[in-house]
Amino acid sequence: MPESEPSARPSARALAYGRIRDDIIAGRSAPGALLSENELAAALGISRQPVREALLLIAQEGLVEVRPQSGTYVTRIDPDRVREAQFIREAIELASLAACATPSDDEERMLRDIIARQRAASDRDAFYPLDEEFHRALLGLAGHANAWAAVSAAKGHLDRARYVGMSATRTVQDYVDDHERVVEALAAGDADAAADALREHLRFVFADLDAVRTQHPELFDAAQPARTGRPSRR
Repeated sequence: MPESEPSARPSARALAYGRIRDDIIAGRSAPGALLSENELAAALGISRQPVREALLLIAQEGLVEVRPQSGTYVTRIDPDRVREAQFIREAIELASLAACATPSDDEERMLRDIIARQRAASDRDAFYPLDEEFHRALLGLAGHANAWAAVSAAKGHLDRARYVGMSATRTVQDYVDDHERVVEALAAGDADAAADALREHLRFVFADLDAVRTQHPELFDAAQPARTGRPSRR
């Protein structure tokens, strides 16, 4: 084994983790799908080892399930996990918003620039990183930019639900309208209206979830503890 491989492995693992996880969040790897270590490694141009390590990390988040002697499968959406993630995200973001002062002119321009780029987004894939940028910016305005790490750690299951809901029940522009209402309220110095707008925006996921579950029950599963094991080498 070349001596350089261990030092290169973390970046390969990070690549595999990000790509595999993003595909699960966006639904490109469908709930219930079998993930092949060999196929993933070939697609990413890396060895199986960093793929295996990435899958174990993703299994800890409950986004894949490793079944010994069977394989590694994308978990179905668990409504209980979605609710838990929503609770954490709402608590952090609303508490942070309550600490926000009326934004300065520069801060308001920054938020409106993000919204303008969201308006120009052609699809969910283009919108998604801009959505994250907007919510990170809100935390930053209150001096809680580092809190985004806590939000991110909890919201993988929530992101899956929001992603499928965005295609099934609401459009990208609906989400952008929500963001605009938050900014308008902040700019007017109305903290209560801003909190109400943000709360409503974040809670749309529940209506989205119910609608998608009715339309696509195959995407969902009853809540159950994630199991662990070693990924399949298939």
